[in-house]
Amino acid sequence: MTSIRALADEHWEGRGDLVHTHHPVQPVHHFHDDGTHSIVTEEIDENLLTLKSIASVNALDTGDGLVMLDTGGAFDRQIVHDAVRGWRPNDPVVAAIYSHHHIDHVLGTALFDSEAGEKGWPKPVVYAHQDLPDHFRRYEKTVGWNTAINRRQFAIDIPGWSFPGDYRDPDVTYADHLTFTRGDLTFELHHARGETDDATWTFVPETKVLHPGDLFIWAVPNAGNPQKVQRYLSDWAAALRQMAALQPEIMLSGHGLPIFGSERVVPALLDTAELLDTLESQTLALMNQGKNLDTVIHEVEIPAHLRDKPYLRPVYDHPQFLVRNVWRRYGGWYEGEPDNLLPAPRAQQAGEWIALAGGVSSVLSRAEKLIADGDARMACHLVEYAALAEPDNDEVWAVRAAAYRAHSAEHESSMARNILHHAALASEERKRDLAGDY
Repeated sequence: MTSIRALADEHWEGRGDLVHTHHPVQPVHHFHDDGTHSIVTEEIDENLLTLKSIASVNALDTGDGLVMLDTGGAFDRQIVHDAVRGWRPNDPVVAAIYSHHHIDHVLGTALFDSEAGEKGWPKPVVYAHQDLPDHFRRYEKTVGWNTAINRRQFAIDIPGWSFPGDYRDPDVTYADHLTFTRGDLTFELHHARGETDDATWTFVPETKVLHPGDLFIWAVPNAGNPQKVQRYLSDWAAALRQMAALQPEIMLSGHGLPIFGSERVVPALLDTAELLDTLESQTLALMNQGKNLDTVIHEVEIPAHLRDKPYLRPVYDHPQFLVRNVWRRYGGWYEGEPDNLLPAPRAQQAGEWIALAGGVSSVLSRAEKLIADGDARMACHLVEYAALAEPDNDEVWAVRAAAYRAHSAEHESSMARNILHHAALASEERKRDLAGDY
C-alpha cells in the first residue's frame, strides 16, 4: 500500500486524484464489499502518528503520554482508537486538542475516556477555544436542521442517519493563546477565525510540526458553504501568514495529506492566504461601487496563478460560495433585488411566469433544449418554476431530474455537485428536496 509520504509527494506534484463524492482527498479511505471500511495510518515522523480518514487525526508521543490533535468523527472513531492502541499499546492519551467544533474532528474522544476509566488512567484533558462549547449547544438545538443539510452536502443515503446530539466538552479553554508542556514537547495553541470562529491552530516548536486544523484542507478553503454559519476570510488569511512565519517543517492538514518541508509548507500557506484575501478584496471593491450580489458573484475571479496550484482546486467549496459569504458578513442578506425584499410566494410567481410562457409544456421543451445545448444551469431555473406551478405533472419531475443531474455533473466542487444531485434524486420521488419537507 502506498505510504502517506509517497501520496503527499504525488499530490504536491499534481498527480493525485483530489475529487471525491463526500470530501476532497480520499485515496487512503477504503470502503470494502462487506460494508466495513479502513483507513491508512503511518508514523510519518519519529513519535508522530497520522491517521487519514475523512478528517485527519494525529497523535504525538511526548515521552509522558500521547497528545492527540483532533480525535476524528463517529464514523471512524473505533478505527482511530484501535490504530492508536496498535501504535502505542500501553501509553495513555493524556490530552487532546480540538481544532474546532465540527463533528468529523471531535467525536473520537469518548473511547479514550472510557478506556481511561477501565484502566485507572486519568481521562484525557481536552483543550479548545472558549467559543467551542457554544457551538456544541447550537448543534444540540438544531439536530434536525443539521441532519438535513449534511444529507445534501455529503450525499448521505443511510436510512435513519441523524446528526449527532451528544458532545464531549473541553476541560480547558482559552481566549487568544495557550501553551502547555507534556513530556518532551510544547504545544502552542493559537485562536483564529476562519472556517469557524473557534478555530485553534497548534505549533510544536521542538519538532516544528504545525496543525492548522481546517484552516488548510488541500482545496479552496471551506469559507463559503451555503448551508453553514458565517466564515471569516481576511481573519483566516492573517492566521495563515502567522503560521508561515514559524517556518514549519511538517504541516498536518485538517483534511488531505501532510506537507513535508518548509519549502513546501510556507508557499502553501501563503498562496491560500492570497486566495482568501483576493476574493474578499474583490468582493468589497464591487460592494463599495454599489454593485448588487448578482453582479458580484459573476465578476469576482480567482487569479490564474492560484487556480493552477494543486492544493487550491475547488474540489470541495465553490469560489462563488466564498463570495456570497463575504457579502453576508459585510452586507447582510439583502442581495440588492427590490422585488425579493418582501416577495410573493414562489409558487405564485411561478404560476405567473408559466402562464406568460404559454404553459408548462413550452417551458419544459425549452428546458430540454437548454440541457441538450449544454446550459443545464439555465434549464434548472425553468424547471424549478415548472415544479412549483404544476407539482402533479410527471413530465415536470422527469425534466427536473435531468436538468439537475446534468448541472451537477458540470462541477468539480463536491459541495455544489452533491446539493444539485440531491435535487435530481428528489425529483425521482416527485419532491423538490429529500432532506426537507418540500
